[in-house]
Amino acid sequence: MSHPDTVTPADVLADQLRRGQHGSLAAYLELRRPALLGYIEQRLGAALRSKVEPEDLYQELAVKALRELPQTDLSSRDPFGWLCFLSEQCIVDWHRHFAAKKRASGREISGNIHVGEGSQDFIAMLAASLTSPTQASVRGERQRRLNEALATFPDDQREALKLRYVDGLPTKDVAARMGKTDVATRVLLSRLIQRLQEMLGGG
Repeated sequence: MSHPDTVTPADVLADQLRRGQHGSLAAYLELRRPALLGYIEQRLGAALRSKVEPEDLYQELAVKALRELPQTDLSSRDPFGWLCFLSEQCIVDWHRHFAAKKRASGREISGNIHVGEGSQDFIAMLAASLTSPTQASVRGERQRRLNEALATFPDDQREALKLRYVDGLPTKDVAARMGKTDVATRVLLSRLIQRLQEMLGGG
């Protein structure tokens, strides 16, 4: 346990997460981002590293963490260790994804960014709402609420989500389309996903 005079902001946020304050996750992810990227970089094999950037895998991790936190008890766990565990799952998902693609066809798809299986359900639902809101609205109550939540977002934010999660563009290409920096685009996408998760979880 850290002494009072050595407690860091990350320690404070970790303690809040252990107490069930889920709203602290985004700030905790941002503070631990360098360490998580380092962990991801270390765990990526050479074959996977040639197909996906650590930053994009970090984005998948953030989505997965936001989705799974409400069902996760962190009261006796290290939040960073939990995020590393989720990172491992994302890496495995990507390995399986590319292995399945290789078996299905010999086509090389390194130019696109694909969603790992761990966050597939939410991203599929998001893609459905962005692609065909009318169709999406009748697929279920949660889909309808997601559609309504997206309707409150400005056009440029919906466009950023569509480019990333429907068209499958890497964030650097989304940034170029939107006239923003890569870093600003990554932060924007993370915040939009978090807002959507919160809006869906609120009722």
